[in-house]
Amino acid sequence: MQVNIQNGVDDIHQSLKNWKTIISQYQQANTWRAVGQLFSSFGPFLALWVAMYFSVEYSIWLTLALGMVNAFFLVRIFIIQHDCGHYSFLRKRKMNDVVGFVCSFFSSIPYTYWARVHSFHHGHTGQLEHRDIGDIDFLTVGEFRELSTWGRFKYRVFRNPLVLFIVLPVLYLGIVLRIPRVNFPGWSPIIRKQYFNNVMILGAYIALGFLVGWKAFLIVQGSIIFFFGIIAFWFFYVQHQHDHTYMQWSKNWDYLTAAIKGATFYKLPRVVHFLTGNIGYHHIHHLSSRIPNYNLRRCAKENPVLQHHVTKITFLQSLPLMFNKLWDEEKQRMISFSEFYRGEGSKLAA
Repeated sequence: MQVNIQNGVDDIHQSLKNWKTIISQYQQANTWRAVGQLFSSFGPFLALWVAMYFSVEYSIWLTLALGMVNAFFLVRIFIIQHDCGHYSFLRKRKMNDVVGFVCSFFSSIPYTYWARVHSFHHGHTGQLEHRDIGDIDFLTVGEFRELSTWGRFKYRVFRNPLVLFIVLPVLYLGIVLRIPRVNFPGWSPIIRKQYFNNVMILGAYIALGFLVGWKAFLIVQGSIIFFFGIIAFWFFYVQHQHDHTYMQWSKNWDYLTAAIKGATFYKLPRVVHFLTGNIGYHHIHHLSSRIPNYNLRRCAKENPVLQHHVTKITFLQSLPLMFNKLWDEEKQRMISFSEFYRGEGSKLAA
């Protein structure tokens, strides 16, 4: 199996030996495109937010429906925040920080802290030692095999789709991001900014609650954030925990292969790519986080070689991925619980 893995790595390196040259021309921020994206993101979001506020007294169901639509515009706003954290959205570092901080009031995600954790994810994606930082955690087959009955039960609950894509986003946005779960040496200034950002977001939410009324605010903002969390977690999941993703211990890890095989190209309708800031071109984003989201699609279209080795999935093809539960190091792919237990049964029978 290891020989096959190395062959795959060699093929990718041979095909993309000039990948740094290819992507370099797309790493330049474009002020006019960035400003245009700000208007096409915040404008519809705020318009729908106001419409949701007026719809509360008319129909809660209409409010929730509008909230589901507006959650996609919040994803688009969050992608702007995400790009600012990579200092790719605008040319000036200071302006990236200002715009990213403003976006955090809408996404409820503290800007600097999340950006630094996410940067760590980019530098270590696909490394089994660091799978719990900036990623949705999982176990290997060997690790799951060593768990007690109670341990297996807890993990099975955690990986249940209802927990993973509904409960966990709520806990992540409501609790996990409010405390310094990741705290590396020298991160004291980042942690202080996390607390400050959280206090500022809370203050803005309290002010809005008194301004428009708590019932309306909680229904409107709560529904948007709820659907936003589900969308964000789903995208992140299918873009990294697809069937034949790339997972290695650090000693065998390769950056280029991790970007191309460890991330997917999520083939979605053009309007969905628009609403989600082209994050479906995730392999190109992992090749270089300095490419602003508004350049990702053009980079892919103008360089078909970047699409050759990547795993391409449509929305329908992505649905079965929710049953991926464990990383099988021997087979080098994600497997379901049922596949694991069938394998264990075969070993006992032998």
